[in-house]
Amino acid sequence: MAAGKKESDELKQVVDIDRVIHEPARFLIMAYLYVVDSADFLFMMNQTGLTRGNLSSHISKLESTGYVKVQKEFVNKMPRTILSLTDAGRTAFNDYRQQMKQVLADLPK
Repeated sequence: MAAGKKESDELKQVVDIDRVIHEPARFLIMAYLYVVDSADFLFMMNQTGLTRGNLSSHISKLESTGYVKVQKEFVNKMPRTILSLTDAGRTAFNDYRQQMKQVLADLPK
């Protein structure tokens, strides 16, 4: 029975992973934003390889969860979108990293 309980606990760790961040494209966005103060939309498109529409969709999801802040401005009469992690987003990504480290560390060898 003890082995079953251990397996159940390990599975619970995986189930508790933040699914908003766990999606590969959103993970990339969060990871890039985690290491910089802010980035513009075109930089994120180039770094992630996502299309304009796909990136926009994922950013909207991250913004609606409160993980990403979107600022719109004009530079030389051209629109510019600046993205940054919110405090909640930074905390969520750090928690996600810790959970994934633990899940991977607990895998049988």
